[in-house]
Amino acid sequence: MTHSANYTQKPRRAHRGPARRIGRTLALVLPVMLVLSGTLAVTSVNWSGNNSDSMLTASADDLSAPAKSRAPHDVLRDRLLLELQERNPGVSLTRLQQEVNRHPSLARHCVSIARALGRAAVQKYGPVRAQSYARPVCDTSYASGVAARQNG
Repeated sequence: MTHSANYTQKPRRAHRGPARRIGRTLALVLPVMLVLSGTLAVTSVNWSGNNSDSMLTASADDLSAPAKSRAPHDVLRDRLLLELQERNPGVSLTRLQQEVNRHPSLARHCVSIARALGRAAVQKYGPVRAQSYARPVCDTSYASGVAARQNG
């Protein structure tokens, strides 16, 4: 078997399309972006140890303490107080009774929530008008909240 010495196959050149251009661009741009972002990160850290100007230490202080979850009765009280401000105490008292009926575990907090609603109603509407919204919710605790705010 003889081979021809004249026969030389030229290597095929790979197709240089858009994917190759994008790859080359990323190969050049990505390291530059990483260096710049690292430089900016290092310069934004307060290396002097003074906590007043540091962004990172302020956020680290917040992360060290676990997030406090709020008790359901606190959430309900705040929601009802907001509803009292937006609408009227009657709506808030009705909603309180509905929530206590729906979640009986809230019954032990009903008195304190109703008193808080009574105090807030006096602050917004005055004692006479606030008393007109009184309902027998939580053993008339709303009325005692109105009276406490009126006297104190």
